[in-house]
Amino acid sequence: MKDKKVARLRRARKARNKIKDLRMQRLCVFRTPRHIYAQIIDDVNGRVVTSASTLDPKLRSSVKNGGNIAAASEVGKLIALNAKEAGVAHVAFDRSGFKFHGRVKALAEAAREQGLKF
Repeated sequence: MKDKKVARLRRARKARNKIKDLRMQRLCVFRTPRHIYAQIIDDVNGRVVTSASTLDPKLRSSVKNGGNIAAASEVGKLIALNAKEAGVAHVAFDRSGFKFHGRVKALAEAAREQGLKF
């Protein structure tokens, strides 16, 4: 189990170094079996621009289970709307070493549908 996590973190580190070279804000995704979290991070200034998760009060009432594809797509829609409010249009997608499949893919597609470019 530990080797799996170490490999995921190695993949994440490689991707983040590439994104750092681009000097773009990044849409960082983290998932657990029960929830999914998304943040738009500005690495140049070292701050979180906006965030969304299945624990967000806006989604908590509408999402019954936080660990499924439907919940991930709702988080994707919410992060895209929050990004528009914050004035962010283009980001780099940081999947944190997770496969672009299932919940991570659903979150990304929902964010793209709402107008976030990456």
